[in-house]
Amino acid sequence: MKTLIITGGTVDASFADAYRKKEAFDHLIASDAGIHYFALSGLKPDEILGDFDSADKEELERFREDKGIIFHPYQPEKDASDTELALRLALARGSGEVHILGATGTRLDHVFGAVHLLGIALKAGVSCYMADPHNRIRLADKRLVIKRAEQYGKYVSLLPVDGTVTGVTLKGFRYLLAHAEMKSFCTLGVSNEIVADEAVIEIEKGVLAVMETRD
Repeated sequence: MKTLIITGGTVDASFADAYRKKEAFDHLIASDAGIHYFALSGLKPDEILGDFDSADKEELERFREDKGIIFHPYQPEKDASDTELALRLALARGSGEVHILGATGTRLDHVFGAVHLLGIALKAGVSCYMADPHNRIRLADKRLVIKRAEQYGKYVSLLPVDGTVTGVTLKGFRYLLAHAEMKSFCTLGVSNEIVADEAVIEIEKGVLAVMETRD
């Protein structure tokens, strides 16, 4: 099952429409203020969750009237963000691939937190992506191939998320590496570019954030 989560950050509606149609999702989850996109688009989410502290009350009540939507209300005093709860719900539903829109925006604390949440899916062996009009982010702990014809933007940046990453080999990039170490607090992996038909990232140990970006 392929799941789309719309959460409460910045959501560009036209981008989200195009992304949703291209990816053809099986399951739709709205997280808190993420219901606003569904209200605007006239699209019905399969499930809605959150503490609803930032959701529009009128939109929320409108969705509550639809008995076909599963609601998961939470108290604001909880130990996980609404985005984390949505991701865990998607995994509990048996999703084999998860995409998150609305996880970026002006709140950098939420952005950093959401990037780390991708590790939940990584540990579960599930592909998970965060995306907005300028960025697509995922985590990698093994060999990853990016086809130039399918890349998300001009640049590919690689940053360790759990300390030193060892045995990093890059092929098909402008800047190559062979069995290198990539350490935290270093910008070695920022702003690389794909120059071959395929770019290959190989990792022996550790986790890299793989960020495909465009201006």
